[in-house]
This record gives sequence, structure tokens and C-alpha cells, in this order.
Amino acid sequence: MTEKNRNVFAVDGAGGFFVAVIILLSALGFLAYKSIVVQSANATNFYEIKDAKSIQRISVDNAKHIVDVK
Repeated sequence: MTEKNRNVFAVDGAGGFFVAVIILLSALGFLAYKSIVVQSANATNFYEIKDAKSIQRISVDNAKHIVDVK
């Protein structure tokens, strides 16, 4: 590598490192925000179990007994 190809703020230098860190932290912030929004939306979404006496131990039809209240 010659002396003229060295640059601290090149994409593979310190500048590229800071850009990558900023991108990763922004992705982390976005995913954390979306997880809080989804959790708060589902925390108030209650469900009701209809006809609990006919639920079988192993059955794919058990999901039909759960009904959203909202």
C-alpha cells in the first residue's frame, strides 16, 4: 500500500466505522420502537374462550375457540 492511498476517513477507515455504527444503532432504535408499539397494542387486546367444554387435548380446531374481544 502506498502512502497516497491511506486515508483515515475512507470507507474502510474510522469514518466507515462510524457510519456502520450509526446504521446499526439506528436499526436497533427502530426495532426497539416497533417492539414497544406492538407490545402496547397487544397488551389491551383481550380474548375470550368460547365453548371451553369442547376443547380437545390435541386438535387443530382449538384455535377456533379463541375470539378477540375487540
